[in-house]
Amino acid sequence: MPKQTVKKRAAKKRVVIVDDHPPMRKGLAQLINQEPDLETCGEAGNIPEALQVVESLKPDVVIVDMVLKDASGLDLLKDLKNRFPDLPTLVLSMQNESIYAERALRAGARGYIMKEETTENVVSALRQVLSGEVYLSDKMSKRILNQLAGGRSDKGKFSIEGLSDRELEVFQLIGQGYQSREVAKKLHLSVKTIESYREHIKVKLNLENAAQLTQTAIQWLQSQKS
Repeated sequence: MPKQTVKKRAAKKRVVIVDDHPPMRKGLAQLINQEPDLETCGEAGNIPEALQVVESLKPDVVIVDMVLKDASGLDLLKDLKNRFPDLPTLVLSMQNESIYAERALRAGARGYIMKEETTENVVSALRQVLSGEVYLSDKMSKRILNQLAGGRSDKGKFSIEGLSDRELEVFQLIGQGYQSREVAKKLHLSVKTIESYREHIKVKLNLENAAQLTQTAIQWLQSQKS
């Protein structure tokens, strides 16, 4: 009798989702679990939970939201890069990619996709990152390539993009109405350090006083939601 060969089914790639909104995690998990080659193996809502889940479950990829409760997704990306250098991460966020995509890549992410993208694009981005490639929207890819080719950069002296990651985080919190003491508490920094960041931001954005800083931060935050 001829020898029969049994085809081995390829193991599904295991995904951890980090997002501080449970309904978002649930919907994303349902989307992933419908795919024949992907499955959700764990979830987390903040940085300590995320690091613990990744450590214990050893996933193949992590999806990270850019805004987490009392923390920045950039901080998590940096932590994951330091602790698990071979683990690919994909950012799925509502935050404007023109501001955050390059920051996320520098922090260690392998891709950046907006939450407004279609579900097919999210799955495609996951597979691309898992295959060792980088995922960006066509618009963002062209922009970065243009900069690398010597085209004009948008990072002018008075551009929001000229802010450091921490300065941008402080700027956002100012736009949300937080005072220096509150910002310091949320970021676990001293009030003196936050005041220093405020001064740096004013210089970089060519703002004359605290009132202009607050007004600019509020207007920018509103523009990100439109």
